Amino acid sequence: MCWQVYNRLQSLYQGSKNVDKYFKKIKITIIKDNIFEDREAKMAWFLNGLNRYITNVAELQYYLKIEDIVCMATK
Repeated sequence: MCWQVYNRLQSLYQGSKNVDKYFKKIKITIIKDNIFEDREAKMAWFLNGLNRYITNVAELQYYLKIEDIVCMATK
């Protein structure tokens, strides 16, 4: 995968978007750029862009899938 794609994923942030809209943006980017990285990398990209207060709580949990993080972050 080229550095531009990694850079695009690294630069995605939740900001004022709700968690679901932010997750949708991550999914669209992954699909559009044909990213076939492992699930841990996808979860790390997602966590990295969440608002800090959500990330601080989410990092204390154990997850198997990115959807688990999305569900917890939405709460």
